Order: sequence, then structure tokens, then C-alpha cells
Amino acid sequence: MTANHMLFAEHAYLPEGWRRNVLLEWDDAGVLRAVTPDSVPLANVARATGPVMPGMPNLHSHAFQRAMAGLAEYRANATDNFWSWRDLMYRFAARITPEGLGAIARWLYIEMLKAGYTSVCEFHYVHHAADGSRYANAAELAGRVVDAAASTGIGMTMLPVLYQYSGFGARAPREDQRRFINTPQGLLELLAALRHARPEHAALRYGVAPHSLRAVSEASLRALLAGLDDAVSNTASPIHIHIAEQTGEVDDCLATTGARPVQWLLDRFDVDARWCLVHATHIDAAETAALAKSGAVAGLCLTTEANLGDGIFPAHAYLEAQGRFGVGSDSHIGVDWRAELRLLEYGQRLARRQRNVLASDAHSHVADRLFDAALAGGAQATGRATGALQAGCRADWLVLDPDHPSLAEHAPDKWLSGIVFCEHGETPVRDVYAGGRRVVEARRHADEDTAYAAYRAVVADLLA
Repeated sequence: MTANHMLFAEHAYLPEGWRRNVLLEWDDAGVLRAVTPDSVPLANVARATGPVMPGMPNLHSHAFQRAMAGLAEYRANATDNFWSWRDLMYRFAARITPEGLGAIARWLYIEMLKAGYTSVCEFHYVHHAADGSRYANAAELAGRVVDAAASTGIGMTMLPVLYQYSGFGARAPREDQRRFINTPQGLLELLAALRHARPEHAALRYGVAPHSLRAVSEASLRALLAGLDDAVSNTASPIHIHIAEQTGEVDDCLATTGARPVQWLLDRFDVDARWCLVHATHIDAAETAALAKSGAVAGLCLTTEANLGDGIFPAHAYLEAQGRFGVGSDSHIGVDWRAELRLLEYGQRLARRQRNVLASDAHSHVADRLFDAALAGGAQATGRATGALQAGCRADWLVLDPDHPSLAEHAPDKWLSGIVFCEHGETPVRDVYAGGRRVVEARRHADEDTAYAAYRAVVADLLA
């Protein structure tokens, strides 16, 4: 180890909670090799400017949708809902160019880093040219997103999406879905091309994402999963899927298959810890217990789910059943893990008319319980060792501003409560390290000016 690979923190949040005088040491690959509390500060080792805590994994992102945030906040019809929003999103997706997608993703990932997300699972489903034809490079668009992540420093799990049908019963795809449509073999070839050009490293993993049960068939899902492990040479590669986000989806699944979506999936597939069921908003008591027992992660995207009017996930029952979850920013109408955790608790408070609903006997502070659970579930969903300040994990962490109003004069056991449930002033995240490299310093990313200029140019063109 050299002094360039060490950092001393007066306070750091370790798996057992806040500890004093912690020395962090990492290797050239950006992986923590030692985390030692109660250390003696060394003269040649840099000191963190504030409390240090693990970076949060973002388990669900559609990067291109960042550019349309705020554009759908008007009533399209008398019963405006998710499905009318989706129509607008499809029109927007039709205009994205490879260069534009790269610029949007680059700016978004800088925003994520500044907010304290140090990893992202990109649920990527825009694969083809605007007319639906294949690019000469099957991974043209996915590659732009991977490169955007690498340029900013954020860790990535790339999840190319299989999208075949427009609805249950293998209904033919709509014309405005032509950029998404693929076959299991086509998607596996895309994944192989991507991996060949960009081998995996400590900041990058690959998996797959069947879009939803309405967009794939049982046969095509089985074909995709059968080819996945050969394609990525990793039997722990993540599998993410949208499921039970809307009551209409549940009704259609019942009408077509005779079963609710989550139950249908659990009954027919070996859903385990490598799976992430995104949203799972509308699950009944039996599905809640079964999902928790499976070891899969529920991917909750509270700001997007609230924005789309999806509904409220049964978080209290799910956590009581020892269910695992993580959070994501999804459509990016907000990019802040603190807001996701805050809405998770507030939704339960509004539904149950109680306070501190998601506290537990082990965690009397709601923020601490949710933070710990989101770190663990998010890390599991990425398929990488991250989300904790411990040896073997990627060297990802945040340095908080000790003078921020949500922390100043508070005892350490109140810090998480302050930063999650209080919204005062600018972000309390001052510096961000990803893979042992400081990518945000004093709330600024080194490339943010050029990235933002490129992003603005793309948005101007899209809205022209």
C-alpha cells in the first residue's frame, strides 16, 4: 500500500455502524484491502474532510429518460396514467441518436455521483436505429452507455433488455416499439459483442433484463436464461425484470395465464438471489411472503412510482418477512437515494397513518434500517462486491459535509436521520470516491461543465 491508496476518517460508517478513526486502504484495482477502526492517524495519509459512508448502488436506470424529465407533467387525457406517459416516452425514444444517448447518459451519471450513487444498473432497451433496423454494431447504443459510465467513474451493471411483444399472449409489437424488439439469440449476440469490445473489470458487470412478463413469453424467457451463463461466463450474473408495476398488468396477467405476475414467475422459474424484481408494487400477501423467501431483491423506485401514480409497495409486510430491497432512480425525475428512502417510509406513513413504520426492534432509527437494507439489496442487484466499507468491496464511498445543517451539532447516531428525512440547503454529500478515485470534490465533478454543455445541446435538438 502507498499513501495514495489510503484515507483516514475520523468517523466512518462500517457494517456495524459508526466507528472512530478509521483507516481505509485499497489497491490499484480500486478494491478495499483493509478497513481498520481505532487507528492512529499517519502523517503522510490524507484525511477525509467529514464523515465517510458507503456509496449507494442505483439498481434501476433508463438513462435516455433523463432528457424527458418534467416534459410529461400535463394532463394528456381525462384518465392520464402510466400508459399515456408511456406513449410520450416512446415518441421521445424514437428521436434518440447514439451520440445523443451517450451525452445524456454521461450527464446523468455525473448527477448520480454527485448525489451519492456510486454504482448503477442500466436497464437498457433502446437497441436499434430509429426505423427499427439493426446497427452494423449490434451493441452500438449499449456501448455508448457503458462508455459514458466509464468516463465518469461510476460502477455499472449493464442489463440489455429482451423485448419481444406488446402484451400478454405474445401480441405483436407496436410500431413505436421497433427500436426495442429483439429475440433471445439476438440479445445474447448483442451481449457477446459488448463484452468482446469491453471486457469486464472491477467497475463493470453484465446481466440481462427480460423487460416484463407482457413483453416476453415463457419460452423466450427460458431461452434467454439458458444462454445467459454461457454468454457472460458467470453463473451469478444478474437478472432484472419489471413486474406488477400497474394494476392493469396484473389484470392482464390474470386474464391470460390465470395467475398474478409475481406468483406466475415464482411458480415457473428458479427465482433466487441473482434476480431483481423491479417495482413489484401490486403483490398480495402470498406473493409478498414468497418473494421475501426467494432471496430476490425488490427494486423500488419511489420517485418514479409516485410520479407515474403506480401505487404503494407493501414495504412493512415485506420487511417483516425479511425481504430484500434496493432503490433506483428509474425515469430520473429525481436523482437522489435520500428521496427514495424518504418516500418509501412516507408512503407507509400515509397508508397506515402512523410514524416510523419501517423501524424495527434491531433499528429504532428508520433511516439506519433503510440505508443498511438498500446498500445490501442494491449491491446484490449489481452482481458486484460493493455497498460496504469492508475488505473485498469496491472502494466506493461518500464524504459528508460536517457543517451541513442536517449534521452540524448532531451526534453520529442521528446523522442518517438528518440527511434522509431533512431537506435543508444543498446536498450533504461533499466528496465521492468510486473505485478509490475521487470523482467528486467539493460537490463538483471534474467533467461536469463539458458534460452539461453536451447534454444541453442534445436536449435542444430533441425538443427542436
